[in-house]
Amino acid sequence: MPASATNHRQNFAKALEIAALLLIISFIVLPIFWLALTAVKPQEKAYTTDILFRPTLDNFEIIFSDTSVLINEGTERERGEVGRDMLPNVVNSVVVSGATILTAIPLATLAAYAFSRYQFLGSGVLLIWILTTQFIPAIVVAIPFFTLFRAIELFGSPLLGSRLGLIIVNMSIILPYAIWMIKGFVDALPTEIEEAAFVDGCNDFQILFFISLPLIRPGVLVASVFAFIMSWNEFLFALIIGREMRTMQVALMTTSGARGIMWEQMAAAGMVVMAPIFVLALFIRKNVVDGLTMGAVK
Repeated sequence: MPASATNHRQNFAKALEIAALLLIISFIVLPIFWLALTAVKPQEKAYTTDILFRPTLDNFEIIFSDTSVLINEGTERERGEVGRDMLPNVVNSVVVSGATILTAIPLATLAAYAFSRYQFLGSGVLLIWILTTQFIPAIVVAIPFFTLFRAIELFGSPLLGSRLGLIIVNMSIILPYAIWMIKGFVDALPTEIEEAAFVDGCNDFQILFFISLPLIRPGVLVASVFAFIMSWNEFLFALIIGREMRTMQVALMTTSGARGIMWEQMAAAGMVVMAPIFVLALFIRKNVVDGLTMGAVK
C-alpha cells in the first residue's frame, strides 16, 4: 500500500477521534455552560436562547435574600420577586454531608480492613449482605425510616425533621458503598509490608494507622469524594425525612412562583449546588487518579 494512502487513513482516523472527543466533551460541557449562562441572565432573558446580554448577579441575590428585592424589568423597577433565603439550606447540606463523611469513612475504613485482613465466622455472608443493601430501592426503606424516626425522640425532639436523622439515613446508604470500595484498596496492598511491621513489634492498630492507612490514603480519599457526592446530591430522604429542615437539593423545588419555574433562579441555585463538587474535584484530582489506579491493580 502506498505511503500516501497509509498517511491518508491515519489522518482520517485521527480526525474521527478528535471529532468523537469533541462530541463527547460537548455533551458534558454544554449543559453546565448553559446552566451557568442562565444563572447570570436577567429575568427578561431567562426564557430566550440569547448568549449575548449584560450579565447580572441579581439571581444569586434573590436566592440568598430573605426580603423582597427590586428587579429590573425594562426601564421600570417594581417589587415582584421574594427572596428564597437559601443560606440555611446550604448550611444544612454542608453540616449533614460533612458529618456523614466524618462518621462513615472512619467506620468504613475499619470495617474494610477487618474484612480484608481477617477471616471470621460469617464474614463472607456478611460482606455479601452489605452489598445487597445497595440493590434495595430507596423508596422501599423511606417509609420505615419515616415511621421509626417519628417515634424515636432525642432530647425531647423526634429524629424526624432533624439533621441527625438525615445523617443516620445517609450513613445507611454510604457505609456499604464505602466499605466495598475501601476494601478493594486494602486488598491491593501487599501483606508483606504489614508482616514486616508485625515482626518489628507493631500491634494491629499501629499497623493499620501508621503503615496501611498512609498507603491506602488515595483510596480513602476517593471513597470520601464519592461518598460526599452521594450525600450532597441525596434528594428523596432529604425530602421525606428532613421535612422542613430542607437541604439545597430540596430547596431547588422552591424556585417557582406566579410565572411558573423561575429558571434563572433555579440555575443560580444549581450553580451553588455544583460549586462544592467542582472545588473538591479540583483540589484532590491527583489523589482520585492515584486511588482509582491503585484499586484497579492487585
